[in-house]
Amino acid sequence: MTKPKIMTVYGTRPEAIKVAPVVKALDKDERFESIPVSTGQHKEMLEQVNTMFGIQPKHGLGLMKQGQGLNELVSRAIAGLDSIIEEEKPDVIISQGDTSTAMAAALAGFHRGVKIVHLEAGLRTGDIHSPFPEEANRKLIGQVAELHLAPTAGSMENLRRENVRSKDIVVTGNTVIDALLEAASWDTKFADPALQEAAESDKRLVVVTTHRRENLEAMKEIGGAVKDLAEAYPEINFALPLHLNPKVRQAVLPEVEHLPNIIITDPLPYDQFTQLQNRATIILTDSGGVQEEAPALGKPVLVMRQNTERPEAVVAGTVKLVGTNRELIVAEAKLLLSDAAAFDAMANAVNPYGDGKGAQRAIAAIAELTGVGERVEDFLPEAGSSKGPKARNNSRACRRKRIY
Repeated sequence: MTKPKIMTVYGTRPEAIKVAPVVKALDKDERFESIPVSTGQHKEMLEQVNTMFGIQPKHGLGLMKQGQGLNELVSRAIAGLDSIIEEEKPDVIISQGDTSTAMAAALAGFHRGVKIVHLEAGLRTGDIHSPFPEEANRKLIGQVAELHLAPTAGSMENLRRENVRSKDIVVTGNTVIDALLEAASWDTKFADPALQEAAESDKRLVVVTTHRRENLEAMKEIGGAVKDLAEAYPEINFALPLHLNPKVRQAVLPEVEHLPNIIITDPLPYDQFTQLQNRATIILTDSGGVQEEAPALGKPVLVMRQNTERPEAVVAGTVKLVGTNRELIVAEAKLLLSDAAAFDAMANAVNPYGDGKGAQRAIAAIAELTGVGERVEDFLPEAGSSKGPKARNNSRACRRKRIY
């Protein structure tokens, strides 16, 4: 019997991180022929992740191009992927998440009659314009997918409300937790001496990230909130790995670059950012991935957005939506930094996103789809199930030092 050919397409750093556990599992599974394909939507950051996880794409498109719009990116992705699909003739294409790469891969495969598997399926905000274009992308992928690998029961319910058949949905837990728990065990040092010093000190550390397209108008407010917090807490270090988008930097840097307790860096490699999250006291972010990762490390997260497609952690209490209003961001951060009970309530909440076995469940579901195996039981969150030993030890150390 010919082995099913599984093509995994990814193009951004978040995609690479989330597919890495799946690609590694496919490579080890003798039932499949694995074909990793990189579109290079985020070229340099993508190569870092490939190297860290030991992944070598069989094909690469190199789509990164300065100043290109979404239509140009998507059209080039579909054309490039179509040639690879014609050459490889895969049985399955795995499309991860909601990027332009993911949507282009799903559409290109669908046009060629390839089975589409949507990894991290069913995330929804209910607003087609927020986040943009991700909400539209994931809904479009859902229309052509034959297998929906939902990270949570909430994502599964979103799909059911859209009339996706239950038999076509598997709740895997998010594979980002598989990757995170592996990366948290690495002995990683920071390339930036100031970050290394902050990580080794007894001072509390607040980590801030902001980059979302829909937040560009609010970036000055976010920068001002970080400024207010840094001035209110001169004894606390603030780490700000700042996105390279000139519009983000023009809005944020004037607010914060003069303050001595704010460490500003370029975006960090995945291994270093994982360690930064692991060392953080609290995290302020508009990132979707951080909303999933930080709870696995026992870190309270304040989400600087108006809505989120990841409501499970909000319900669980480990993530709080605070919007982009300067005063509200400051007030909510001050509560966590000054009130031990408020901090502990968020730090000790159950993480609903995964237990480190998401790739295992995904591979089993793909095996059933291709007729070479059977799926296993769906992921069900349990107290403490997603916190690795290093994360738990780090959290206890923070409480001993009164880092709350």
